[in-house]
Amino acid sequence: MSTIALEVRDLVKSFLLDGATINAVDHVSFQVKSGEFVALVGPSGSGKTTMLSILAALLTPTSGQVLIDGQDLAQMNEKQRVKLRREKIGFTFQSNNLIPFLSARENVEFMLRLNGRLDHASRIRSDELLARLGLSDRLHNLPAQMSGGQQQRVAIARALIHNPAVVLADEPTASLDTERAFQVVETFANLIHENERAGIIVTHDLRMCQYVDRVLQMQDGKLVRTYEDKKEIIELARGTIH
Repeated sequence: MSTIALEVRDLVKSFLLDGATINAVDHVSFQVKSGEFVALVGPSGSGKTTMLSILAALLTPTSGQVLIDGQDLAQMNEKQRVKLRREKIGFTFQSNNLIPFLSARENVEFMLRLNGRLDHASRIRSDELLARLGLSDRLHNLPAQMSGGQQQRVAIARALIHNPAVVLADEPTASLDTERAFQVVETFANLIHENERAGIIVTHDLRMCQYVDRVLQMQDGKLVRTYEDKKEIIELARGTIH
């Protein structure tokens, strides 16, 4: 039975703009279970990037709660949040953020090193994960020696290697061609399901929604619609509904 890995309760994030209060995230609530892959979509300025930053414990909400693996971020000090972010959250960025002087293998192992969990068994698991992502012949390559798609797959491996409760992806296909984008998101979805992680992808490309289990649509900071029916999600991905 799947457990709730991520819970958002009545979340608000306000900013002051020209003397007026703007709610970038406006009373949003939802849950994501272990093994569930969710897409967060919406137009530019809808609040989805702000939401992801809060979920990653990089931004503090104005009010509301975020619980990751049952732990309330609001009840933590900064040191505790850093520890939770390192141990419980995997994050892939639009720009990959790979360390340029480390090989593919070393970039993935870096997360294990940060958590004090780099040993022989974890090194084997790291190589197996990279092989699963089709990178067994790129273990010793630096980021500059890999294509954009290969770099993004290294970033996915790095986000998953320490077995986080929640994996977040911020526009991971923005710099990829269509074929590579589909490959990256499909592989990401498979790994989320196989490893029973809770995954959230922020994307502007609705075609990628075909690989997710649920779609959360934001507009003006609010959660305005949820797509849960697989047939409806496929229609959304194909552009036949809006």
